[in-house]
Amino acid sequence: MRSFKIGSAFGIPIKVDLTFLLILPLLAWIIGTQVGDWVTILNGVFGTSLDQAVLTQDSREWYLGLAAAVGLFAGVVLHELGHSVVAIRYGYPIDSITLWILGGIASLSEQPEDWRHEFSIAIAGPIVSIVLGALSWVVLTLFPPSLDLVRFVFGYLALMNFALAAFNLLPGFPMDGGRVLRALLARNRPFARATQMAAEVGKLFAILLGIVGLFANLFLILIAFFIYIGASSESQRTTMTAAFEGVTVDDVMTPERDLKTVAKDTTVAELMERMFSERHTGYPVTENGRVVGMVTLEDARNVKEVERDAYTVGDVMTNDVYTIPQYGDAMSALEAMQEHGVGRLIVVDANGDTVGLVSRTDLMTAFNIIQNTGRKAESPSLRT
Repeated sequence: MRSFKIGSAFGIPIKVDLTFLLILPLLAWIIGTQVGDWVTILNGVFGTSLDQAVLTQDSREWYLGLAAAVGLFAGVVLHELGHSVVAIRYGYPIDSITLWILGGIASLSEQPEDWRHEFSIAIAGPIVSIVLGALSWVVLTLFPPSLDLVRFVFGYLALMNFALAAFNLLPGFPMDGGRVLRALLARNRPFARATQMAAEVGKLFAILLGIVGLFANLFLILIAFFIYIGASSESQRTTMTAAFEGVTVDDVMTPERDLKTVAKDTTVAELMERMFSERHTGYPVTENGRVVGMVTLEDARNVKEVERDAYTVGDVMTNDVYTIPQYGDAMSALEAMQEHGVGRLIVVDANGDTVGLVSRTDLMTAFNIIQNTGRKAESPSLRT
């Protein structure tokens, strides 16, 4: 998600994704067009006597829509801060809180594997939403009818915060309810197994939610899609983390003695020939015995065939060289590749000298070997 910072709380950066800038005015417009319906709902649920005529006089409904939408997303930020503050208390740093089209995301730097920590962090957000709903209800009931504009906004926020808490507690992993479920399952199971079970429940929930969305609200289909993808991704990540426990980059990398490199002054045509003959799609680029870049098949393809003799690898290579410590854990290498959007990392020793290369293919091959044979880091067969 492309986002920019708008502030911070408790030292946590609060960001807004570009999709949020689309959903906020849309939500404000939807609320404004439905003020009459909300008056009926709020009067029925809370026993109030909101006056629709007063609320829609002089186009007030549009101001009400904007105030309610901003208030709702402020509640989402506080919901995510609830997760974040508890996480920080347990020693898990929070990278940021980001508002986007489906609400908010608190990004933890580290995944808690103690079920008590996970439970407390997951339940904190819905508790904050329930408290916000209760406080909004108090404002609604205490303010006089002469302040119907304020009462409407807080009545809406009371109902929506209660609904937000209830929806998040449904077992749609990786939503809050799914994480609570995983925490409870992890009391007497390995964390990876608990994740797999919670993810399966989450995917089933997403399918059911998508079916409901077909007949009720197409927005639910979008939510269902992200729940399904999120459950699958979290399950895969946790499974890989468990499989790579004790496995270092050194165990899976291609060592320097076996490393295929290409000189910076090699022509693109010669590079393509090497790629074809060696069945290799990426090389570290060297100059005077030093790695100065990376070149891939995609880089070479960007040069027209008739011009490949005129261009060198130095003209098309990527200058950014990302490294990983030799004895760092294998999962960190995969996360670094995802963070930088690359498929290969140069492996360096304690002195910063190149000792090998690890690719996404190396990691996936090692993962498959571990999954199928149970072999760990001490097995030389993990090398590819």
